Amino acid sequence: MSDTPLDREMLVDLVTREVLTALAGRTDVCATPEKLRNAVANGADRVAYHGDASTVPLDLAKTIDHTLLAPDATAEQVDALCEEASRYGFASVCINPTWVRRCASLVRDSGVSVCAVIGFPLGANTSQIKAMEARQAIRDGAREVDMVINVGALKSGDHDLVRSDIEKVVDSAHEAGAIVKVILETALLTDEEKVIASAIAKRAKADFVKTSTGFGGGGATVFDVALMRETVGPEMGVKASGGVRTAEDAQDMIAAGATRIGASAGVQIVSEAGGADDGDGY
Repeated sequence: MSDTPLDREMLVDLVTREVLTALAGRTDVCATPEKLRNAVANGADRVAYHGDASTVPLDLAKTIDHTLLAPDATAEQVDALCEEASRYGFASVCINPTWVRRCASLVRDSGVSVCAVIGFPLGANTSQIKAMEARQAIRDGAREVDMVINVGALKSGDHDLVRSDIEKVVDSAHEAGAIVKVILETALLTDEEKVIASAIAKRAKADFVKTSTGFGGGGATVFDVALMRETVGPEMGVKASGGVRTAEDAQDMIAAGATRIGASAGVQIVSEAGGADDGDGY
């Protein structure tokens, strides 16, 4: 993509038209030309969101989904993840569905939620399978699900399929009181597609949009978080995930509009932020 102001202005106008088309005339998404132009006009190194999420919370741990999604993760490692999450007061443990029942038992009464990934990591499962996977994870004890969108459908311009895919998981989760975070896999998308996907997720009544799986060749950037925040507005959650390894990384993402951080380095992050006290509570 060209960096010239004219090309960026044309992109913003095109993105706005696409968003409005995807939303079929809805006006509750903050995807106006002016706001998007502010987000992209000067490039990623200058973008920032200054809404309610710009104040980094003192209790940084409560914004972190403590994450272990490696295919070779062992029961011992999962147990350690849950112990750390309980000790430091993380928002959740984010794990593959096979570990949900075990984690739910380990973090019971700790205030830590269990988050299961759905359609992970490719997003290419059918909508019916994703919905069934979400229902099973919730029955096993998950209170949050992070689903991967159908990336191929988005890039093919099939916005109806993308929305229907999200809606099926949202319906399955919301009827049980669980929340849904929609993973866009931003490293595979154009800026235009990031905005469209965020707007579709909002229309489908998801609770969060999320940047990345961590398996798609790239992770969260300040630019992408700000662009997603500008698109979904101030009420919806934004989760920055993938490559967030330090307290400075997490603080930058929150300042850009993130309300949740997905990281495998949660203990390091809170320790750097001054939130760890020899591992005793948080």
